[in-house]
Amino acid sequence: IENVSTTLSNSIAQMFSSLLSFSGVIVIMLLLNWQLALISMTTVPMIIFSVKLIAKNTRKGYRDQQRHLGKLNGIIEENLTAQKVVKAYGKEETAIAEFNEMNQKLKGSSIRAEIFGGFMGPSMNLMNNLRFSIIAGAGGYLVITGSLSVGLIAAFLNYSRQFGRPLTQLANIYNTIQSAIAGAERVFETMDHIPEIQDSIYAKDLEDVKGHVVFNEVDFGYVEGEKVLKKAYFEAKPGDTIAIVGPTGAGKTTIINLLTRFYDIESGAIEIDGVNIRDIKVNSLRNKLGIVLQDTYLFSGSVRENIRYGRLDATDEEVHEAAKRAYADHFIRHLPDGYDTVLSQEGSNLSQGQRQLLAIARAILSNPAILILDEATSSVDTRTEVHIQKAMLHLMEGRTSFVIAHRLSTIKDATMIMVINEGKIIERGSHKELLDLKGFYHDLHYSQFKNAV
Repeated sequence: IENVSTTLSNSIAQMFSSLLSFSGVIVIMLLLNWQLALISMTTVPMIIFSVKLIAKNTRKGYRDQQRHLGKLNGIIEENLTAQKVVKAYGKEETAIAEFNEMNQKLKGSSIRAEIFGGFMGPSMNLMNNLRFSIIAGAGGYLVITGSLSVGLIAAFLNYSRQFGRPLTQLANIYNTIQSAIAGAERVFETMDHIPEIQDSIYAKDLEDVKGHVVFNEVDFGYVEGEKVLKKAYFEAKPGDTIAIVGPTGAGKTTIINLLTRFYDIESGAIEIDGVNIRDIKVNSLRNKLGIVLQDTYLFSGSVRENIRYGRLDATDEEVHEAAKRAYADHFIRHLPDGYDTVLSQEGSNLSQGQRQLLAIARAILSNPAILILDEATSSVDTRTEVHIQKAMLHLMEGRTSFVIAHRLSTIKDATMIMVINEGKIIERGSHKELLDLKGFYHDLHYSQFKNAV
């Protein structure tokens, strides 16, 4: 973007100036002697051909340069973000080698682009000298034959130099623009990217949500031919708390991904208040959901701004109240600047538990019709978890809630517990009903109880 901005601010004005000078010189040359003016223009096709030939190779070099620069920036960002992991595993040398390898590719593509771009000046000088020689030769002949005066030829040769100067400037500008175009292509490639999930032409806003959610024979797979959710059917009535448990990779998080339309289902239907979510505008759907994902993400900014992300028009008092209900207010006030403490990238200056609490406060502030908690208390100590559970029970009251948790002790009060294994709902019922069933949930519950003991 910086490359494009620099080109637009510097090159465009110079290009118009060169075009104006070029047009003025041509008019004067035609007025002096139209025959010599036409002779002067014989080199223009050769100039255009050489500029296009050089620009073609230069453009490829700049494209490679931008591609390698993007990859290099990605490597830098990844290694800086994961520097603790890199150091913990002693992979500094590997990271440096990966950086150097990509840096060499960037260096090579940059050199190639500059080498081809460097041919522009010499080739233009060659064309200018060739044109000067042609005019001098033709003019000398016309002077000998008495058709032109020496003074006119001298003036014409002077204008010939001026004729070549704006052409050289235009050629150099065109070469510079190739670099900007390469950068702009990457920008527009991102801007023109079509989202995988798009609103249908019949999509409408979701209003007055009661929270009646139905999964009707839903099939889904992240990879074609490999289903991770098979004929899933369940119903959540307004105000119900649906707990989803099962082993890792069973399909628990997939249900949340489909409800939020991060992905579209392969077959079946998902309905909210009787409306297929495919017929609801994506933004409208997600605005009605309060989400605390497994991987908590915090933005660079103050604690206050991160909580307010749940509802941008919230007052400071509402932000503080949400933090209190999430049991985050106490630790926030002990931060150096309280709610105005600026968080580093992804909130790395907070503990995982503190980041989780801020994410919960954000969800509380959004006051959603449907609440989604994806292992929301998995990174919080037991004492804090008890406080959060009390806050969540108050928050979930009157709202349809979906809770995914590995700690079965946190979901005993759920309206319905669904057990998923290998993409299928194999058991469902209350905590007591599933224990009495003595099936998968019973075994999972008592294995955790033994581990806790």
